[in-house]
Amino acid sequence: MKALPDADKTLQLILSRLDDMKAEETVTIDLRGKSAFSDYMVVTTGRVNRHVGAIAENLAKGLKETGIKAIHVEGLTNCDWVLIDSGDVIVHVFRPEVREFYNLERLWTHNPAAPQPV
Repeated sequence: MKALPDADKTLQLILSRLDDMKAEETVTIDLRGKSAFSDYMVVTTGRVNRHVGAIAENLAKGLKETGIKAIHVEGLTNCDWVLIDSGDVIVHVFRPEVREFYNLERLWTHNPAAPQPV
């Protein structure tokens, strides 16, 4: 039986596949210590719906080949925004306009200044 890769190995596999598939503007967000549901979030862009779908399918296939069986994929019907949840790493693949609209990176990387004591 194949041992499951750790979060860092999973992240490297994902980033390598995204690069191979010519995904654009890939951003990795470290969620360790910020979230209990995942260690990393990756946000990336495909040029058009077909590219988004191809990236997502290739990524899911690669994850399954490494022994990660509990992969959850949502959004393949329209391919505007596809979510791939491998457990340790969650990947969002967007069309450019959809990514700009939701702006997930801002939600997870925005660090407002702590309130000052009065």
